[in-house]
Amino acid sequence: MAHPVDPLVDLPHDQRIRSRKLAGGVATIIADATGLSKADSQALEAELKSAALTIPGVEEARVAITAAQIHRTLVAIGSGKGGVGKSTVTANLAVALARAGKKVGLIDADVYGPSQPTLLGKHDKPEGRDEKLVPVEAHGIKFLSLGQLVSPGHALAWRGPMATGALANLVEADWGDAELLLVDLPPGTGDVQLSLIQRSRPAGAVIVSTPQDLSLIDARRAVDLFNKTSVPVLGIIENMATYTCPHCGEPSHPFGTGGAEAAAKEMGVPFLGRLPLSLNIREQSDAGQPPAAGEGAEAEAFAAIASRLLEALETPVH
Repeated sequence: MAHPVDPLVDLPHDQRIRSRKLAGGVATIIADATGLSKADSQALEAELKSAALTIPGVEEARVAITAAQIHRTLVAIGSGKGGVGKSTVTANLAVALARAGKKVGLIDADVYGPSQPTLLGKHDKPEGRDEKLVPVEAHGIKFLSLGQLVSPGHALAWRGPMATGALANLVEADWGDAELLLVDLPPGTGDVQLSLIQRSRPAGAVIVSTPQDLSLIDARRAVDLFNKTSVPVLGIIENMATYTCPHCGEPSHPFGTGGAEAAAKEMGVPFLGRLPLSLNIREQSDAGQPPAAGEGAEAEAFAAIASRLLEALETPVH
């Protein structure tokens, strides 16, 4: 972009400069602040102006800041029943998507059981800026959780309007350059789910279920809710499908296997993949080290599901 004779060649943030001109002692600079917060955008403007004024021949510096609207895709991760590993799957899916090159944000909207700070190993409280929350970063993603805002062990005895109001604050936070937002919903088909659908219109939903019939009964209800509200169901993930004995290597199926895949076929919903019932996943999740951030079979399984999810998002809905 710059030329050897250009007196403005050594300005900082060269990758954000879209135009520069020096005429009559006035330096005019146009810079792109897409993805930056308001404070960072102001800092960019100040640094460019200050740097320009140090250049010989520049008597005045004018800096114009532009920013493109970031297209942000919101995906709801739900389950009809609690205890199926939805939050663990969501955390690892977010990390896997980030490793695939996406800029990912995660919203822990599981109001009554927020677990993402534990799963991601980060309990820092988010800061506020310009009346918006600033997400915390961990494992290459940004995330917000009500678990960051309350003391450990304290119950959130909130009625529906308080819960949906809190969700709105998380969705409308300063997500910066995040292009993909995963929302870890509470189990069931209640106020939080309906509020998210009405206010934010997810691009699609993913349902997590174990293979057993008891879980699939409620998973079908979750699929039905999204169908009735015209939110495309991007697929079903079968969790806790197979347990491999660490001593003899023999596989077993405590919750059955193939049930979620069969249900997905029956409902005409894509099947995104199967995850094992794994001691390693449990131990790493408790330690705040998502398996998807490392190497091995579990990381590969989450990466494969992330790839299928991206394909589903790119497939036109008819």
